[in-house]
Amino acid sequence: MNLLLWIAIGFVSAWLLAYLAAPLYLWTIAVALVVAAYGFLHGVSVGYGVIAVLLALLAIALNVPLIRRKLVSDRLLEIFREIMPTMSATEREAMDAGTVWWDADLFSGRPSWKKLLAVPAPKLSDEEQAFIDGPTEELCHLTDDWQITHELQDLPPEVWRFIREQGFLGMIIPKQYGGLGFSALAHSDVVVKLASRSIAVASTVMVPNSLGPAELLLHYGTEEQKDHYLPRLACGQEIPCFALTSPEAGSDASAMPDKGVVCKGDFDDRPDVLGIRLNWQKRYITLGPVATVLGLAFRLYDPEHLLGEQEDLGITAALIPTDTPGITIGRRHDPLGIPFQNGPNSGQNVFIPVDWVIGGAAGVGQGWRMLVERLAAGRAISLPAMGTSGGKVASRVTGAYARVRRQFRLPIGRFEGVEEALARIGATTYMMDAARTLTAQAIDLGENPSVISAIVKYHLTEGMRRVINDAMDVHGGSGICLGPANLLGRAYQGLPITITVEGANIMTRSLIIYGQGAIRCHPYVYRELQAVADADLRRASKTFDKAIFGHVGHVISNAVRALSLGMTGARVVRAPVSGPTRRYYQHLVRVSAAFAFTSDVAMFVFGGALKRKEKISGRLADVLSYMYLASAALKRFEDQHRPRSDLPLVKWVCEDALYRMQQALDGVIRNFPNRPMAWLLRRFVFPFGRRFRVPSDRLGHQVASLLLVPSDARDRLTKGMYIPKDLNEPIGRLEDALPKVIAAEPLERKIHRVLDSQAFVTRDYDALIGDALRLGVLNDDEANRLRAAFEARHQVIQVDDFPASSTLVSAIERADVAGF
Repeated sequence: MNLLLWIAIGFVSAWLLAYLAAPLYLWTIAVALVVAAYGFLHGVSVGYGVIAVLLALLAIALNVPLIRRKLVSDRLLEIFREIMPTMSATEREAMDAGTVWWDADLFSGRPSWKKLLAVPAPKLSDEEQAFIDGPTEELCHLTDDWQITHELQDLPPEVWRFIREQGFLGMIIPKQYGGLGFSALAHSDVVVKLASRSIAVASTVMVPNSLGPAELLLHYGTEEQKDHYLPRLACGQEIPCFALTSPEAGSDASAMPDKGVVCKGDFDDRPDVLGIRLNWQKRYITLGPVATVLGLAFRLYDPEHLLGEQEDLGITAALIPTDTPGITIGRRHDPLGIPFQNGPNSGQNVFIPVDWVIGGAAGVGQGWRMLVERLAAGRAISLPAMGTSGGKVASRVTGAYARVRRQFRLPIGRFEGVEEALARIGATTYMMDAARTLTAQAIDLGENPSVISAIVKYHLTEGMRRVINDAMDVHGGSGICLGPANLLGRAYQGLPITITVEGANIMTRSLIIYGQGAIRCHPYVYRELQAVADADLRRASKTFDKAIFGHVGHVISNAVRALSLGMTGARVVRAPVSGPTRRYYQHLVRVSAAFAFTSDVAMFVFGGALKRKEKISGRLADVLSYMYLASAALKRFEDQHRPRSDLPLVKWVCEDALYRMQQALDGVIRNFPNRPMAWLLRRFVFPFGRRFRVPSDRLGHQVASLLLVPSDARDRLTKGMYIPKDLNEPIGRLEDALPKVIAAEPLERKIHRVLDSQAFVTRDYDALIGDALRLGVLNDDEANRLRAAFEARHQVIQVDDFPASSTLVSAIERADVAGF
């Protein structure tokens, strides 16, 4: 064999070992075998002996940990410690918060589909389903959203009473304390149904069950605090709120100016009680105006060292009755006309005993950790549920409206422009519901997914923004005129609320998803950072050695895999399923490898500055997010036993996600400051160019068609929203009109073939039907069905109007005087 052939054998062997992510000892064995085979076939020479000895020494140096650490790892560790910025305690706690789950698989470049598909399909207990079918349905029936938003600017007393009596405020509180003890999935499903009826009611219910006193007490409270507060919160005797946001510190909670000082004072006729004197100003506090117990976050100082040697004790959380002297409950905010209770509050020289700190004295200074650890679960449930609810409503009512509403003698849903909007609405809703239920199921299985919670909070609220905007375009004038018959107006008004709360979406995308994901989800980066920060040099050396060499192998493997899968179209990947979704699994594995390699290159090029390159990190966040969203859609399709009628939905979601991931990776590469590295990266990620395309018009037509007719697919897509049967309700009228209008379409075509087509435009329906009866085109039964359809359509397209207001009249008069 000539030398070129041996080089080729070595290259192929190395390529396979890298693709398979073989450990170092297998690389060593492979090299030894190749060298030995060469010597056996070609004989031993001096040059051969020198090379063999050098390779043997290199193998010993790399495979013996003690030698490897002395020669390589310890020196690298010293360099890392010099160049890497010190991580603050609050940054460390934020990074430590929560768990990683499927997101770590996606970040690895080698996602285990077996792991994902083994997750049980989401399912409510009989008790949870009964609550949704019973009290939740009844609460929706009691709710008149127009009355709440336009007339009362609050929930009516009977709705407040029902919420308290039925335990809606205590869904997450265990039964031993009088709560419902529901799963995350049940909590999410309740919010979905309520939000489909009224955002104000949903917000009122979801906040006490999200990040608030009950959540913090359950995980960090003392037994005395739990026994006192949890039963009172469960039955609605106490109304909680949690005051976190300050005027000078919104998303940056670690910079909050609200201050507490450890001191002694008189309390309840007791002198010299060890306590805290507080001063604060808070705003945007949901349920604040009606709360009876206030969860408060503040920075605590101990200048007299009454609790220890440290003066700045850090962020602390306490529970304080709102009737405590010095507390001022402010007036209400008006969040874009959605009148859930929200407002500012403040405290001046408020004295509380240390026992009121959540967790007692042991909880002092632990507030930031409590908040970041529990925020993940809350952020993963309530707002994603609200976003999904908006998608379900938009899908059901816009599809029906587009079939009932006619222009140019055609249902407007048959126009291709409207079809595009309907396709986006339906497919986005499918994606949102899949991600919502998968994430809730992960929480119920014991995960506290910090990165995934940010993904679903961002993308499901943004998804709601897209579907409501598309739905508004389809509904046109009936969408922009508020009134009891308006199906979308309040949801449209409420969009920025869901986008803004629990971390503005700009920050969530550009800082949290990838900023936290790059550290927590990466197989090695977090361990490297831990080693750098570890004061125990011996332990740090061992940890860093394993992490850094594992990291090098990880980069090499993903580089080879990205190029290999790009060149083969990922057809060499073993998919976990057969059938029409098989290729999407393969493509996602390819994107995962490309993403993992690109991430490591970005971290190498930018170093610690990557977290300030928010456009780059935002695009990388998009790739990670859409991998999760597409895999959630595939999982949902399998969980529901692959219903064939849902195939257009899952295909549209996956193809759209793949295209968006491609564009995001392209954006990262285009904006790399190191252009030679960008050129090389593009060759690995897109060896044959960008091949993913947006979903086709034909596929969009199939998705849109699912929304235009009653079907199992439409029912699955919108399952969980409130659908009133009362014909006085706008959704009830739509549900009644849709089958009538569809059944009447053949009769209309029958008339159209006989009568002048202008009759449909210029003559009233009664006259038209009368002519058809007289000419024998219709019989009496057909005429009655056609009249019913015409009347149902007429009722659906009506728009509310009101008496001219004095404000409007005076404005018109002023304009007239001005000469307009």
